Amino acid sequence: MLEQYDLNNLMVLDIETVPQCSSFDQLPGHMQKLWDLKTLYQRKEETAEEFYGRAGIWAEFGKIICISVGIYTKGRGTGLRVKSFASHDETEILIKFGELLRSQPLTLVLCAHNGKEFDFPYICRRMLINGLQIPPQLEISGKKPWEVNHLDTMELWKFGDYKSYTSLNLLTAIFNIPTPKDDIDGSMVGHVYWNENDLERISTYCQKDVIATAQLIRRYRGESLIEDDLITLIGQ
Repeated sequence: MLEQYDLNNLMVLDIETVPQCSSFDQLPGHMQKLWDLKTLYQRKEETAEEFYGRAGIWAEFGKIICISVGIYTKGRGTGLRVKSFASHDETEILIKFGELLRSQPLTLVLCAHNGKEFDFPYICRRMLINGLQIPPQLEISGKKPWEVNHLDTMELWKFGDYKSYTSLNLLTAIFNIPTPKDDIDGSMVGHVYWNENDLERISTYCQKDVIATAQLIRRYRGESLIEDDLITLIGQ
């Protein structure tokens, strides 16, 4: 599986997002009303204010605070270089990420877990909202499905079955991919950002998801895992 792909032409990515404001009452009045309408059917018995902690999931009400990417490398064995773009300034993150993509071949394959449903469209929407051009590797408008070089490790696992969501944590467990015991999970990112102001901690969490996804691709291909000493974390 996936043997047709050159790993050295593949970029693994993950994003971390949070609500645009620290609390519901910080939202402008008209946006509070729009949030109420947008989430009416998801909230069940919760009020719009109580539900606001999940606003980071929607690109219209959230923002990106970290994008981590991983590139496979060659050497004495397959390695991985992981880099993060993390900032309180979303525009800065998106500009740097866009510059990285534009320095890569147009044929570059982008891969993320649940990327087609979340990461890829979220990045594109936030780029437009920030007045930025979408890099060609992310642009899907006008392209035929087979012209879009996007891989989704969750979609691949479905094999055409659309019944359920399969988490990255579950797949790493069944494929025996070792992952560190994290002190946070995705549901805690907003709290860690707005209440603890710990962007570095979130960036580390994001990097671990990139590494886990890159290792999962190796398992899909029937290949051995990348050794820890061949995984390199580089600064922004």
